[in-house]
Amino acid sequence: MEKWYLMTTVVLIGLTVRWTVSLNSYSGAGRPPMFGDYEAQRHWQEITFNLPIKQWYFNSSDNDLLYWGLDYPPLTAYHSLLCAYVAKFINPDWIALHTSRGYESQAHKLFMRTTVLIADLLIYIPAVVLYCCCLKEMSTKKKIANALCILLYPGLILIDYGHFQNIYNSVSLGFALWGVLGVSYDWDLLGSLAFCLAINYKQMELYHSLPFFCFLLGKCFKKGLKGKGFVLLIKLACTVVASFVLCWLPFFTEREQTLQVLRRLFPVDRGLFEDKVANVWCSLSVFLKIKDILPHHIQIVIRPVCLILSEIPFMSTWFLLVSTFSMLPLLLKDELLMPSVVTMVAFFIACATSFSIFEKTSEEELQLKSFSISVRKYLPYFTFLPRIIQHLFLISIIMMVLLTLMTVTLDPPQTLPDLFSVLVCFVSCLNFLFFLVYFNIIITWDSKSRRSQKKIS
Repeated sequence: MEKWYLMTTVVLIGLTVRWTVSLNSYSGAGRPPMFGDYEAQRHWQEITFNLPIKQWYFNSSDNDLLYWGLDYPPLTAYHSLLCAYVAKFINPDWIALHTSRGYESQAHKLFMRTTVLIADLLIYIPAVVLYCCCLKEMSTKKKIANALCILLYPGLILIDYGHFQNIYNSVSLGFALWGVLGVSYDWDLLGSLAFCLAINYKQMELYHSLPFFCFLLGKCFKKGLKGKGFVLLIKLACTVVASFVLCWLPFFTEREQTLQVLRRLFPVDRGLFEDKVANVWCSLSVFLKIKDILPHHIQIVIRPVCLILSEIPFMSTWFLLVSTFSMLPLLLKDELLMPSVVTMVAFFIACATSFSIFEKTSEEELQLKSFSISVRKYLPYFTFLPRIIQHLFLISIIMMVLLTLMTVTLDPPQTLPDLFSVLVCFVSCLNFLFFLVYFNIIITWDSKSRRSQKKIS
């Protein structure tokens, strides 16, 4: 009973923080003619409600694709349509064709914020709570603390409840987490269905599709492809095909219809410099003039790190702080400085107190023991890696604080108007490259250790 009482309290804290952030400004508030992502989500409700399905993804006099044209998978469109029916019931002006463009009011803002909160309550938050409750070899208090830290992650809160991303990140991330839970507890078909829903809601979930595919294929091989494994493979294939067919069925009526949706989902001619949050590409473009074809959505990348907060708390907390800092230019543009600072500090305090992160910096707790032992075979004095990481963490935090203060208080030179934004991207890029090396070292040496243990046994 105490466990669920405390977990309920944690959920209420998470909801309170979310709603408090939602009281602030949002993307494009009062900035015509394009406004921002808030208007994009409203516009999708307008389009899906007033136009037939076959016109949702096509350019026309009633659907100007240059004005926040629908560019996410069918499940997002269906969600927009569902919200539109509720909006129509409350106030038809919110989704009136053409005349509702740029509509803004406190009542509409309340409605839009509420749709995000309901999506969180129905999909994302239950998945987080169940995931934390299912963690093994962990005390009840640690499970509750883990849930608190995940629900307080500022990046997701600021994007969904502050900036108002033009798609509900919590829905796709929630479906993906339900997929993780499903395949982890041998509910493979349900897990596959949940992950397919995640992809059909937000195409960036394709980033996670390869691990899912390999994990499930490995299960099939373990069961034997000439017996139960083959049966499981067929069932998984049927589940995936059926879920995609059901989501895409209205768009399979004509070949051009299907191709147009795909062109909207993967706009290879649009590039990825979105409000200077594409850190790697923005940083490299200072030296190399490049144009990439993949969109950048940091929220998709952080989800796996949130799930290992309890395993590697020091590095996970650091990574999640950097991921939020990397969105600083976007958050400042939306006048979300105060919510950003408060939520980041609250998240840091929650992680520091829940997991005692500064006491978890030994080789073993950083999961670098196997790597360090391997290196010490050639460099016997290689015992200072934890200290290096601690110093890098301190430097990283100082740089983030200084850049935030500079961006807020100083005006950039007239000849370099984007100086601070590019510096934020560059510092974030360096941090992410470091994390890329770190996590790959962990994965590589963990795999080597497991193979060695199998040989011994």
